[in-house]
Amino acid sequence: MNYRKLFREHKVIRDLSLVQFIAYFGAWFSNVAIYTMLVEFGSTELAISVVAAMHFIPAVIIAPFSGAIIDRFKIKPLMVSLLSIELIMTLCFLTIDNQNDIWLLMIFIFVRMSAASMFFSTEMSLLAKLLNGKALQQANEIHSIIWSFTYAAGMAMSGIIVNFVGIKIAFIIDSMFFLVALIVFINIDFKVKASIVQDKIWELIKDGFLYIKNNRIILHLIFLHSCVGLTSFDTLVTLLAKNEYKYVIAVPLAIGISNATRAVALMIGPVFISKYVNKNNLHYVLILQGIAIILWGLTQFNFYVSLFTIFFTGFFTTILWSFTYALLQDQCDEKYLGRVISYNDMFFMMACVLTTLFIGLMASLTSLAIITGILGLGFILFAFYYTRILKWI
Repeated sequence: MNYRKLFREHKVIRDLSLVQFIAYFGAWFSNVAIYTMLVEFGSTELAISVVAAMHFIPAVIIAPFSGAIIDRFKIKPLMVSLLSIELIMTLCFLTIDNQNDIWLLMIFIFVRMSAASMFFSTEMSLLAKLLNGKALQQANEIHSIIWSFTYAAGMAMSGIIVNFVGIKIAFIIDSMFFLVALIVFINIDFKVKASIVQDKIWELIKDGFLYIKNNRIILHLIFLHSCVGLTSFDTLVTLLAKNEYKYVIAVPLAIGISNATRAVALMIGPVFISKYVNKNNLHYVLILQGIAIILWGLTQFNFYVSLFTIFFTGFFTTILWSFTYALLQDQCDEKYLGRVISYNDMFFMMACVLTTLFIGLMASLTSLAIITGILGLGFILFAFYYTRILKWI
């Protein structure tokens, strides 16, 4: 099984991938506009980190409810509703005009990311119902490659649009992506086994927690997957552009180019290393990820040199994300997929939030290079942790 064969044999995966491509492109397209707007407002490091964290906090708060909803209701109407909410909230960004509106921006981001988080969890649950084994792992990899490509292309194109045309135009273009994604998704025809879960929402939440509690390997794999949250570099890249690189290049271009460079590596990494990675050598990938981040920290003083090292911070990330996700999906009973995936996303987003706030709070106490080095060390510790749980997988 390869990516081309997977697309050929599973039309629904091909169609869902197209929706992912359009919607994710729109999601990343607006990020440069948001962070550039914050810089233009003269926002503090802490304010920037809080706004960045707001992209992750919704998944933490709604995870127990979203998992129960996913396991309880029909998938397609739910996903259509969630895409519609993302479209409306993106249009609401056009109402933000000055520093006093940042609280309103946070609300819009919170609602949009709540919908995006539930859409993502629903989609990952759907993939696990349609596929299994190697095909499921490759579908995860395709999902991650699309995420990475749209991250690169969206950030790069948005940096150019924001710099030469303006922030408001970027938000209008962004809303068009979500509209197209919604139209495409409505026309996708897929069938999955109807949910057999009829319990009330609170009972489903309780049952999901008990299932994870009684299956220790599920809990370990959720914690392992959360390590990828240490690569939440949005605040770090924004602060580098704001404090260091603005003397070399325009802020939106610095943000866009830096993120796009890493995203190119996120996209091509699995193409080169996926066939070599298995559960017995995954800890080496974790170590390489940590070393790459530490090297980036050592070269951040020079914008152009840092582009070379930031590339390698993304080279191993996609395979870590997709492989650990596939391990979890394979270990989970189908009845609990929606809830387990939602709780997994909750832990992952908690790691993203803590990483983002850690960067924002530590930025006033020490250098960004030291902060980056600490994040790299975290992956080396996770490699040791993985060797301890490998015997249960």
